[in-house]
Amino acid sequence: MSFPFSISSQPACGLYTIDCNATPNPIIHLGGNVYSVLEQRWFDGFRVLDRRLDDLLAKNSCQSFDRNISFPSSPSVSFRFNEPNLTLIRCNDSLDINKSRNDHHFHDYQNYTKCSGFTIYYKNPRREQEGNSDVREGDIPENCSLIQLPISWSRRYRNVSLFERLTANFTIQWSLSDDCSKCHFQGDRCLTDSNNKFRCSSNPTGRRKLKRVLVVVLPAVIGLTLLICLGIVIWRFKKGKGGSHSFTRTTYSDRKDLEGSSKYFGLPVFSYATLEEATNNFDSSQELGDGGFGTVYYGKLRDGREVAVKRLYEQNSKRMVQFKNEIEILTSLRHQNLVMLYGCTSRHSRELLLVYEYIPNGTVADHLHGEKAKDGTLIWPIRMKIAIETASALAYLHASDIIHRDVKTCNILLDNNFTVKVADFGLSRLFPNDVTHISTAPQGTPGYVDPDYHACYQLTSKSDVYSFGVVLIELISSLLAVDIRRHRDEIGLANFAISKILKCAFEELIDPSLGYESNAEVRRMTTSVAEVAFQCLQLEKEMRPTMDEVLEILKAIRRGESENHKKEEINVIDNELSYESENGAQLNKSKLPVSPNSVNNKWVSGSTSASISG
Repeated sequence: MSFPFSISSQPACGLYTIDCNATPNPIIHLGGNVYSVLEQRWFDGFRVLDRRLDDLLAKNSCQSFDRNISFPSSPSVSFRFNEPNLTLIRCNDSLDINKSRNDHHFHDYQNYTKCSGFTIYYKNPRREQEGNSDVREGDIPENCSLIQLPISWSRRYRNVSLFERLTANFTIQWSLSDDCSKCHFQGDRCLTDSNNKFRCSSNPTGRRKLKRVLVVVLPAVIGLTLLICLGIVIWRFKKGKGGSHSFTRTTYSDRKDLEGSSKYFGLPVFSYATLEEATNNFDSSQELGDGGFGTVYYGKLRDGREVAVKRLYEQNSKRMVQFKNEIEILTSLRHQNLVMLYGCTSRHSRELLLVYEYIPNGTVADHLHGEKAKDGTLIWPIRMKIAIETASALAYLHASDIIHRDVKTCNILLDNNFTVKVADFGLSRLFPNDVTHISTAPQGTPGYVDPDYHACYQLTSKSDVYSFGVVLIELISSLLAVDIRRHRDEIGLANFAISKILKCAFEELIDPSLGYESNAEVRRMTTSVAEVAFQCLQLEKEMRPTMDEVLEILKAIRRGESENHKKEEINVIDNELSYESENGAQLNKSKLPVSPNSVNNKWVSGSTSASISG
């Protein structure tokens, strides 16, 4: 966390405070609004959720239009959306004459008329203009007012309803004024007087701390810089025998590196100009998605190849490590279910860019929770195929001593044949053969992070197994990994699923559109997959299966083999369960691979007919 924010226990350290003890996410108060902080974006931005607005939009409530999302006005810091927003015109039409006049005035606008007492007018955004921001207060009738609300990047140009277009999930960015920046970095405090004018308040304690830091650090920085410069001069002298030709040759070599004539970790190096041209100058309309480390753009190279170009947010030492990490890992791997890395920019380039094969059919998250979910193409056989292919990719990684560390449906890409391509290795860690775990600060995505890893800071391959368990639950339920609209104890999908599985309430967990009620074979497979997920989600990592075991169980479930056969084949812990038919008659006793923490639940038996192939 950085200035102008500070934790609530130390309000004097910043201009605004964050309550880090709030659950499920920290909260900030800005302009009278309360926001849940989902993640930090860059050094000057937060991805936030306006909980009240999110609840209103989900209900298609007209109270969504009661207020603007506004930020406090301060001479020290300014806030802005890093999101397209839509200007809405709210007009009071309690009188018929007002309604007629408003309709005439806004004849070329879309309108929403289902709110009692007022109508909302708006224009769908065009690519050359995000919303109708050219509208001013003076351009509208007296009984109307302007409201600005954020719209979703993925839906901003689509023909969807007004409530589907709006979002309560957006990025807030901030910037310090020049006066405040200078004041803060000399150790003083930025204040505002009674006339809302900036005032720099002298802070002797802060200045003394700054001076002590400079006294210690500055000589070391100067000395290190001189040593580096001296080392470069000596190296160039030796390489070029001291002549001026050595500098010419080095400069030429750097230029070659930028133009793609060299390789980095054995990968072709693309010039920044080439990728800028391929992505139409990183046009926002070319965006495929964004994550914690960068935005991904669609591009087309001169040779006709379609590519996905990841543009890292910052070029600092941490991003350089992630950049190098992803290159080093991906260049050493070859698997049909892992995304292929085509190349990257030079480390001398103005920006760090990774060039991947383009996977055209979006992510599993898109098909489960996004626009593509409406198509209904993700039928159960395809979901089972996705589960097996993802497990195959992760098992391969673990066999290569690599932990992915950010397994989630947003990182599982699909091609036009719904073949899985696991992506995003920025958080991955190479796992030494002679250790049982790696100690590292927890990183990953809320809802998917292994609780044991989060508590003990010990990363193992079983951390990926836990995250994959959440993915399995998403596949059978079509529910979000984190949803604050669920009960407090069930906001995380893992807790929600465990609660339902322990009660054998599968009908409350499994998506009914998959055919759970009407198709006995789907019922058998989905309940079996739920049990596999239950094993993966055990709090104690020793109780979880390996990815190899998970893969074999899933394959056996799809083949429709008997539970005894599965049991013998993968050698998991024996638990005797009674299978009962729907009318309560006991059919047989069999051994099923279940969690050691499971109880002897009664499971509904599925049909013994041939399994659905996917």
